[in-house]
Amino acid sequence: MAPELVARFSALVSPRDVLEADAAAPLLVEPRGLYRGKAALVMTPRSTEEVSKIVALAAETGTTIIPQGGNTGLVGGQTPDLSGGAILLSTKRLDRIRDVDPAENLIVAEAGVTLQRVQEAASEAGRLFPLSLGSEGTCTIGGNIASNAGGTGVLAYGNTRDLVLGIEAVLPDGRIWSGLRRLRKDNTGYDLKHLFIGSEGTLGIVTAAVLKLFPAPREVATAFVGLPSVHAALKLFQLARERAGQSLTGCEVMPRIGLQFVLDHMADTRDPLGDQHPWYVLLELSSPLSVGLDTTLEGILEKAFEDEIVTDAAIAASGDQTAAFWRLRLGLSEAQGGAGGSIKHDVSIPLSRVADFIVEATAAVEKHLNGARVVAFGHLGDGNIHFNVTQPTGADKAEYLKGWEAMNVVVHDIVGAYGGSIAAEHGVGKLKRGLLAGVKSPVELDLFAQVKRALDPKGLFNPGVLFKETRS
Repeated sequence: MAPELVARFSALVSPRDVLEADAAAPLLVEPRGLYRGKAALVMTPRSTEEVSKIVALAAETGTTIIPQGGNTGLVGGQTPDLSGGAILLSTKRLDRIRDVDPAENLIVAEAGVTLQRVQEAASEAGRLFPLSLGSEGTCTIGGNIASNAGGTGVLAYGNTRDLVLGIEAVLPDGRIWSGLRRLRKDNTGYDLKHLFIGSEGTLGIVTAAVLKLFPAPREVATAFVGLPSVHAALKLFQLARERAGQSLTGCEVMPRIGLQFVLDHMADTRDPLGDQHPWYVLLELSSPLSVGLDTTLEGILEKAFEDEIVTDAAIAASGDQTAAFWRLRLGLSEAQGGAGGSIKHDVSIPLSRVADFIVEATAAVEKHLNGARVVAFGHLGDGNIHFNVTQPTGADKAEYLKGWEAMNVVVHDIVGAYGGSIAAEHGVGKLKRGLLAGVKSPVELDLFAQVKRALDPKGLFNPGVLFKETRS
């Protein structure tokens, strides 16, 4: 970028919001190190108006914009390429909670507010914001919206898309769309917010959002359950759903190898059960009413033991024990790093076929690579499985990761045969953009391209994400 243009952009914000090289460096690599980039400038504007000015100048000068939230994405969508000509625009300093309204059950938060801060603000108001992710201390609301994040609460509350009432966004020409509506019903034409939710920063920059809140739970009952097979885990979910109905708010599955990774590589963890089991389910019931959930959970487990679905179970006796159970599940992604390289697949499968898929895909992966260690875990209640494959013990990590694409073919072919999706909650980004042609029809891909051209005709926003082409 020419020095005079650098100066023009830099003049739009405070000098402290144009990051020096040392401060910028962590934002130029994604968490797993799969993507590293360069940027002409790394900017951290503090208001929607500043974002608008930066984007307007970018549109005028043909400058690429790479939006970034908390830099926790796992598909490379927040990382610039190595050309060095783009502006990386971080929203982390758009960090105000503008309003909390418990009467209307909503919160208005700017894009850079972390998910954990939104959860805490809701809790202080006696409410619940149900989106929950392992990265919630660092991921941001803007990034959650851009990726349509899922997490552990989808079973009861839906994806991010289901939790957004309105958004404010800066369009690729610099205009501000003020769509912070608080209405539960509004049928006045196209619901434009849904264009931006899940768009991965390719259509504009979300700068604030109106989010739904829910009554805080008055009762929570949690169990960590050992099972003989993943098919038994699916039977337990079906039983719990029949017995608990809408009170079933969590159903997470993990294999023994995954639990062992957590126990081996994360401090302050312990196995809740005395014996080892092939599979585990973290089952949680919650309700804003006092309805005797402990009794309901005990009844579910009694029936499951009677039907030989489960082999052991521990019910949390305190909030600390509940948190300890959840730490075992939420720490799984981090713990895998201690066991070596991991080729990750974020897939969704029709619920009734999840167990069949895990068994078939595991066998195919083990046949493909002798010694590969499958760690299939995730959100059993909504069919979203993180089908991760850890390197064989003692293998060279870099050499193993060279087989990423070949492993993708093995797993994704089976996902397709089951009518599933290759991107359940992490998005497409750069990692999976080459796969879309194999899973989307020509009509869908053409509609994607038409929407992109309509909102970003110059192709300046996050080029190379979702779409193979970089610039028009």
